[in-house]
Amino acid sequence: MFFNKFYFSFLFLLISLKIISQVDYVNDNVMHYSDWSYKPNIQTVKLHESSFDANPAVLELNGNALLELSFDDLDFDKKNYSISFVHCNANWEPSNLMNSEFIDGFFEANILNYTFSSNTIQKYTHYSITFPQANIKFTKSGNYIVFVYEDNDKEKLVLTKRFMIYENKVTVLATTRQASGNDEQFEKQHLDFSILNSAYDLTNPFTDLKVIITQNNRWDNAVNDIKPTFVEPTKLTYSLDDKSTFNGGNEFRYFDSRSLRTYTERINDITRDSASIYHLELKRDDLRTYKNYLFYNDINGGYLIKNQDMSTNPDVEADYAWVHFFFPYDNAVSEGNFYVLGKLTEWKTNKTNMLTYNYKKFGYECKLFLKQGYYNYTYVFLSDNKKAGDETLTEGNHWETENDYTIYVYHRQRGTYYDQLISVKRLNSFRK
Repeated sequence: MFFNKFYFSFLFLLISLKIISQVDYVNDNVMHYSDWSYKPNIQTVKLHESSFDANPAVLELNGNALLELSFDDLDFDKKNYSISFVHCNANWEPSNLMNSEFIDGFFEANILNYTFSSNTIQKYTHYSITFPQANIKFTKSGNYIVFVYEDNDKEKLVLTKRFMIYENKVTVLATTRQASGNDEQFEKQHLDFSILNSAYDLTNPFTDLKVIITQNNRWDNAVNDIKPTFVEPTKLTYSLDDKSTFNGGNEFRYFDSRSLRTYTERINDITRDSASIYHLELKRDDLRTYKNYLFYNDINGGYLIKNQDMSTNPDVEADYAWVHFFFPYDNAVSEGNFYVLGKLTEWKTNKTNMLTYNYKKFGYECKLFLKQGYYNYTYVFLSDNKKAGDETLTEGNHWETENDYTIYVYHRQRGTYYDQLISVKRLNSFRK
């Protein structure tokens, strides 16, 4: 009898924990320390260095540059939105720093700049804010989350975005090359790099230093925990670690929706539904798994909001449309799913951008609600037991592909409890 009571109590506890875990996973008010939108009415969230939309959200500590955060609210009203910040460690987990330890001034700010859309079928309110500000100064380097909340209630989360603040305390020299080995040399790219620290003390680089590499600003396939191959008094060399080898992938696919009146190269059809919302049917995408590599200019998975129909201010005059994606595939694949990936999906794999199999058309399809502009995208397959999307089945891999890489160097000094970002190195596999 005691055993039965214990068994059922334990089973109930497991079920309860599972339910709690599932609720935490889907609960929109649980903060994610990544790029995340918590409300379906929030669209086209952008955070970038303010001089150009395609610039990454990276600032030098005590520099003069600003970040611009913007987003659209499809409710088409005026809301009271505010921003605040979280300092994170190198693994994008909250650090132990209090706000007063990484911000000089106020810890939050109201978003006062908003404009209603003009001449659009889909109505929206466009919000924007720049920071740092005169009364908000960051005093520590490292990883940061900016989060937007409503009505001065930080429990009413709207969105979160990542950004980084760095210091130039060490110098990184890096090159890309064709990977070695019979199986990888035609498909993968390898990074060799070194860290020069003649003016900065790195007492124990094996435990105090963390190096992270991203490809095209993706975080799902970022690599970390890379250890130096050779250690010298003022130089660390990283040359043999397989972790700094990436799939070459392929040049990104693209479409142009800057005009909703003109059939551009990749648009097969333009229609409107009963609510007058535009639908753009893209031309069928071929599988490029075994095709020869072909170079063409892309923006490495990014997008630019533009409107050729109304050229005054695309932030508030660009309309929205459902964009329909399709690629043929003989049979539905089990133990994983295909996704549309790029900055247009915040480099995430979730239900919104997951493709479903159409048994009548013999292929995978999905649709995304996107603002007018020029977009890059790719298709990836995510196995059920993996965290990183793989382009091998849809795009193929070529060592010649043009890719952007960023090397982030973090250091936790002895006696401190946060990770400084002591260098950021950007390089391109094509442009030497």
